[in-house]
Amino acid sequence: MATFLYRLGRFSFRRRRLVLMFWIALLAVVGIAAAGASGRTTDTFSIPGTQSQKALDLLNEEFPQASADSATARVVFEAPDGGTLTAGGNKAEVEALVADLGRAHQVKTVSDPFRAGTVSEDGSIGYAQVTYAVADADVSDRARTDLEHVADTGERAGLHVSMGGTAVAAQAEQSSTELLGLLIAAVVLVITFGSLVAAGLPLLSALFGVGLAVLSLTLASSALGLSSSTSTLALMLGLAVAIDYALFIVSRFRGELRNGHAPEEAAGRALGTAGSAVVFAGLTVVIALAGLGVIGIRMLTDLGFGAAFAVIVAVVIALTLLPALLGFAGDRIGAGRLTTRRMRAVERGEREPMGVRWSRFVLRRPVKVLVTAVAGLLLLATPALSLELGMPSDESAAPGSTQRVAYDTISKGFGPGYNGPLSIVLDARGSDDPKAVARDAVALLDGLPDVASVSPAAFDRSGGVALISAVPGSSPSSRSTIDLVADIRDRGARFQADTGAELMVTGTTALNIDISDKLSGALVPYLCVVIGLALILLMLVFRSILVPLKAAAGFLLSVLATLGVVVAVFQKGWFADALGVDQTGPVVSILPIFMIGVVFGLAMDYQVFLVTRMREEYVHGAEPKEAVVAGFRHGARVVTAAAVIMIAVFSGFILSDQSIIKSMGLGLAAAVLLDAFVVRMTIVPAVMALLGRRAWSLPGRLDRLLPNVDVEGEKLRHLLDDATEPAARPERVPTGRG
Repeated sequence: MATFLYRLGRFSFRRRRLVLMFWIALLAVVGIAAAGASGRTTDTFSIPGTQSQKALDLLNEEFPQASADSATARVVFEAPDGGTLTAGGNKAEVEALVADLGRAHQVKTVSDPFRAGTVSEDGSIGYAQVTYAVADADVSDRARTDLEHVADTGERAGLHVSMGGTAVAAQAEQSSTELLGLLIAAVVLVITFGSLVAAGLPLLSALFGVGLAVLSLTLASSALGLSSSTSTLALMLGLAVAIDYALFIVSRFRGELRNGHAPEEAAGRALGTAGSAVVFAGLTVVIALAGLGVIGIRMLTDLGFGAAFAVIVAVVIALTLLPALLGFAGDRIGAGRLTTRRMRAVERGEREPMGVRWSRFVLRRPVKVLVTAVAGLLLLATPALSLELGMPSDESAAPGSTQRVAYDTISKGFGPGYNGPLSIVLDARGSDDPKAVARDAVALLDGLPDVASVSPAAFDRSGGVALISAVPGSSPSSRSTIDLVADIRDRGARFQADTGAELMVTGTTALNIDISDKLSGALVPYLCVVIGLALILLMLVFRSILVPLKAAAGFLLSVLATLGVVVAVFQKGWFADALGVDQTGPVVSILPIFMIGVVFGLAMDYQVFLVTRMREEYVHGAEPKEAVVAGFRHGARVVTAAAVIMIAVFSGFILSDQSIIKSMGLGLAAAVLLDAFVVRMTIVPAVMALLGRRAWSLPGRLDRLLPNVDVEGEKLRHLLDDATEPAARPERVPTGRG
């Protein structure tokens, strides 16, 4: 691989205009296509094998009039202060608005608050339930515009109108989070390279790659209806890794120039060495993210594949476009130098870099440093013992948004449970008297302690399947509602044994509970798979058993500590005000398992870029501790810069008004901080010092079985050195015979 990348680097450098024009043309084509795409998104879920999905499928088959998988909206009306909706003028206005809703685009049915009994006891609040003829992903812009027009008309008439439900488009505020991360990244790159040109190349290639990835996902979403968070998370992760990968290659390119190589040769060698590590690091991220698709939840699959695609684009850009940009820069890569006196002293060898001094400090006290670092991470991980998972809903919407206002208004007028009614499906087709069984089911539900109300059973046309609505007494995400769903299912099993009729719970609330349960169950197996993958991949790279075990243990520590930080902030509310977290509650269900995939890839990035140099020095004859110091001398500054850039990019998303993006931003920023600086920069050298030569040992039989992937490009270096030796030797003159 190193030889191929060496040739690719020289080709891209030499044919830089052709490579640049190709990427510009591709970006233009994708951009034009994305501009004409609808960009529709969806956050609906399908979780085969669960009771809620089974009941939903039965409703679609036997009870099509229920429109179980159709988009819905809830339009909430509140009378002006001191007034009621039942007053003459207000009532007439609500009825007119309901009529307008019935005529809105794609609307199938609308419930009148006065006829459906959805007006509060004091008459001040009411709501209309809107059911669409299409699924969430197919709700058109025109339909949403009609919905917003009804709300605006009601507001002008003096009513307070708010909307919630799956058909209501999320009103995510535009922010400068991406710009903030880029500005910090630019400052870090300038400090790292001491050159405006060198700092600008990673930013330019990263922006190009992220733009192409996001536009491609927008185009794909118009056909596939991807999750609404897919592009944002692809932007977040793609921007961070693209800058980092370019940073490593540019740093190696400058090193090759300092070694006296011509620019084209330096580009080839940089790609053959650092480029090989970039390919491996990107591959680990892609595998971990793509593996999320096996869990079977559409939203998680979208997030995983979308982010994986962004990483693939970042790797390809780093291997092709970046060498072309290096061709345009050439020897001017160091132009616009902005170096401090300290940096110049380090370059002249008059002062040791900070990374070298830190590594020597750790090597002098490996046991104390190791115990302190591990204890600190375990302390941070303590809150994760009380981890609770849940799905985002209108309850967690941004304060002041129409979804959040609608949720709070419903809670005030009727109770929090009305925001998440349970749909109870009764399959009585095998019963002798379905209607009697339905009455028994209603009585059973009505007798449960946390049920606020139960509607009469509504049968399908065949009279064998009934739909019952039960309103919990608590909010949809509360522990009481989760326990209520479990209680209904437990009693349903006994009910089926007694009557022969199956009682199943579905609806958005039950689906969210089932998703959280499924993700909780998949968390440990997925973690084991990722750790197993890490052991295999790192064994291939480092030709060692102990180094991969150490890396996997460090990854596990950083993940647990990160989960502890997320639980502390978003579930327990610690430092919530400082971070702008307005609503605490269960952690978003997809966050832990998604974060494991991402953190695994990033952890392997730092492991590869830092430890491969240690192995290279050790193979060349350095003592184990000297190899650690050499690895820090060449890699610590770049790894530190890469980590700071990632932290900056991820931290910018903490300012987002969407809870899922905010929590992922904090989680990923904390993960990079802990893994890069505590695990890789502290625990790794301490363990390496304690292991000594044993760190690089590999049984002979296993050594023969494992292929040599040569991530550090050692074979390429020997090949190039051998190729230059004949030119330096005197040519032998044949003497002939006799």
